[in-house]
Parts: sequence; C-alpha cells; structure tokens
Amino acid sequence: MSYLQRKAFYDGLLTIYGRKPVMEALRMPSVEPYRLHLAKTNRPGEIVRDITRLAENRGVEIQHHSREALSRISRNRKQDQGVALDINCAQYRHYQDYLQQAPGKFQIIALDGVTNPQNLGMTIRSVCASPIQGLLLPEKGCAPLSPLVIKASAGTLFQCSILRCQFLDDALAEFAVNGADICILDARDGLPLSQFEASERTVYVLGGETLGVSEAVRKRASHYLNIPMQAGVDSLNVAVTAGLLAFRDVIARAD
Repeated sequence: MSYLQRKAFYDGLLTIYGRKPVMEALRMPSVEPYRLHLAKTNRPGEIVRDITRLAENRGVEIQHHSREALSRISRNRKQDQGVALDINCAQYRHYQDYLQQAPGKFQIIALDGVTNPQNLGMTIRSVCASPIQGLLLPEKGCAPLSPLVIKASAGTLFQCSILRCQFLDDALAEFAVNGADICILDARDGLPLSQFEASERTVYVLGGETLGVSEAVRKRASHYLNIPMQAGVDSLNVAVTAGLLAFRDVIARAD
C-alpha cells in the first residue's frame, strides 16, 4: 500500500467508544470494523466477552491498552467505558479530500457551534436520508461524535457523508475558492429560502443553539437566507432547519 493509500485509509477511520455503541456497531453487517481497543483494567463481564467474541467472529484485530492509553484513543475517558472501536468509513473524510474529487454540482450543510448531541445526531440522520452530498463538521466548537450522537442518528452516522475540518471558517474559504456559494441561515435577515435559487455548488451554514453563526463564519457569507415564521416564533431548532434544507429540492419536485 502506497503512502497516499495508507493516508486515505487512516483518514477514513472513525473511532467510536462506549460498550453499547461498540457492540451495536459490531453487529451491523454494513459497518466495517477495523480494530478493537480494550483497556486492560476492564473487569470480566458478559458485555466485554460479547464484544470480544463479536470482534473475533468478524476477524477484527484486538489490542489491549493501559487505561491512560485507551483514553487517548477514545478522547473521552469519562464515557468510553474502557472500549473503543476503529471503523473504516469511506464516507468519513477530510473536506480537502472531498474537494479534490468533488462533482460539478453539490449541496452541503455545514454546522457552526452545534453542541447538543441530539441535534447533531438528528441532523446527520436527515443528511444521510436526503440528496444532500455531505455534512461539513468542524472539530472545534461542535459536539463530538459520541454515543449520544450515534443514538440520535439511529445508526446513520456510519453511512453519512461527513466532511471533517478543524475550523469551519477556514474550510468555507476553500469551498468558496472552489466555486461554492456560502449561504448562512439567519432568522432575522436575508432572502426567504423559498425564493433562493441555489448555484451549482452551495454550502448552507447553520448556527448553534445559543450563539448562532459566529462572526468569523459570517464573514464568509455569499448570501443570507431565512425561513419566514409566524406567531412570534423567532427561530427553529437547528435539526429541524437541517431537515427542511436537506429535503428542500425533493419537496419542490413533488409540488
């Protein structure tokens, strides 16, 4: 395997943690597990034995680590329960890898400061089920891909096209250079979503539950859009907004 092939392979590894999420992933035929990590301090128990047996039956490499080393792999000592699993997800990749092979037309949803795991999970589910080409997810400022996110996504996290970046404003700048319009959903300002005609390459940016879209990201905007609301309601839940965006074209064709 060449360096570039190895890099692409390891860039596509998603590490999940927690006993129940790991066991459920090992039971899913559509999931391709690569390596199981277990803490040496795990007490013998039925669920750890079941996880080990599932991994062995699928030919998954098993490694045992000190508790400290395991926490560095999971990046969440408080919730990993001494178990982590590397999964080979072809749809989980760095945004720059996507841009190098991006189709002529795409629509992507980006999240800025979405810290609620349930909102992130439900957004992933909507993106996965829709014609949207991917979810641009920054490592800084958004909820991590935790067991709560996996649960809220109903397992679709393993199939969803997730494009990761470190800082969203930097990634949006590169999308803009590659011909994408950056559209920020703002409840207070902008063109009604129903009147907006998307360009061939469009990134829709949704802000977090409390602070909305950050100033650094707002500076990248090509357009501001809003969803008109009634009865004095001034905003929608971010996952609801993501669902409306994800199926916007499907609904329009149905009409």
